[in-house]
Amino acid sequence: MKITILNGSPKGDESVTMQYILYIEKKIPEHDYKIINIAQQIKKIEKNEQAFQEILEQINASDGIIWGFPVFVMLIPSQLKRFIELIFERNIENVFKNKYTAALSTSIHFYDHTAQNYLHAICDDLNMKYIGNFPADSWDLLYPKERPKLLLFAKNFFKHIEDGLATSKHFSPLNFREFEYNPSEIGDKKNKINVNGKKVLIVSDSTDNKTNLGKMIWRFKESFSDEIEVINLHDIDIKGGCISCLKCTYDHQCVYKETDGFFDFWENKVIKADVLIFAGIIKDRFLSSLWKIVYDRLFYMNHTPTLINKQIGHIISGPLSQIPNIKEVLQAQTEYQDSNFVDIITDEFGSSAEIDSLLQDFAKKLISFSNSNYIKPPTFLGEGAKKIFRDDIYGRNRFAFLADHEYFESHGLYDTFPQRDERAKKMNEKLIPLLKIEKVRKKMNFRQEFLKPFKKVITDPTK
Repeated sequence: MKITILNGSPKGDESVTMQYILYIEKKIPEHDYKIINIAQQIKKIEKNEQAFQEILEQINASDGIIWGFPVFVMLIPSQLKRFIELIFERNIENVFKNKYTAALSTSIHFYDHTAQNYLHAICDDLNMKYIGNFPADSWDLLYPKERPKLLLFAKNFFKHIEDGLATSKHFSPLNFREFEYNPSEIGDKKNKINVNGKKVLIVSDSTDNKTNLGKMIWRFKESFSDEIEVINLHDIDIKGGCISCLKCTYDHQCVYKETDGFFDFWENKVIKADVLIFAGIIKDRFLSSLWKIVYDRLFYMNHTPTLINKQIGHIISGPLSQIPNIKEVLQAQTEYQDSNFVDIITDEFGSSAEIDSLLQDFAKKLISFSNSNYIKPPTFLGEGAKKIFRDDIYGRNRFAFLADHEYFESHGLYDTFPQRDERAKKMNEKLIPLLKIEKVRKKMNFRQEFLKPFKKVITDPTK
């Protein structure tokens, strides 16, 4: 069988992900494997029609397609995202229709599920026969006990193709609302919000006032008595997406540092703001590949936060409620940064007047929360992210991310290990010996024991 691998790593043949493909080829050599380095060649693919057509011809002649990619910031790399956009922009979905497909990703299991969800949904949109995914840990291939799992995944993929087995869809087609948002002026200037010295910044990939997004941005700006800065990402000189060269891991210095305008934009505009609004239009199953470039380029700081104590919200045009994956990614990114995820305002529901009210209230909340330095506790999305990074940098990836290790150590992030929780230590030292005594264990009311320290807080007037 002819198997085409669409390589989503900007490292091309040097990708860790592709080593997993090469291992499959080594162990199951009877098939014809063709790797296409999509991410590495994306600029050529975008500009050169012949190069694009050659890829389509290869896909058309294939019996099966494997999407191989490293997870970049909770999704696929921006370069592969751009290739998917080209498929829909150029109306060549039929080339992919009914092709058997699967996805193979590598990561430290940091939001690899959101990356896999995205690609699965894209395959359903393309009417491909999606067989499944293999979310490998980046180091799995080094362990003999993990390799058989990879081969079983591959054999299952080939079996489906050979026998023409059925596959199921998991994602419904998106329904975009036919609605034109027409904002109203704020009649009374007294209703406008004073920013109280807070710096509010809106960053968007579109500011066209003919679009719903552009109009929502305008109406949001009008909520304030002060002039609010808006930056269009297209006006920033961004040379390209993250190329995963890993030169930043030693001292957080990116290979792009002196070549484009991304760092001036991020460090002198975004980081210095108190309130941030990220705005965009849904494109396929996420925001645009330009937004994805921004998120990927932030990896120059690796696993350390750059937006601590910010108020962060989003204005999005499109069917957000139909793609919960987007909200999960945006909320997780905010919570991991130790910032406050305030809200997402969309044009998906409500009349123009209702959207006006939502945007006005949104502006009030952002300033109010900023004035009071309100950062709500993180959910699992943020807390889990921190602990995955903490454990990985403390252990096996410390040598590779020395700048992260130094940051984690100097900022006390390793102090959150359970064994360093002094209160937990004292509690365990006291209770574990008692619980090993059967008579004590039978008499102990666990619910009451758990409540004791909480009741002290409730009843103590000094706390």
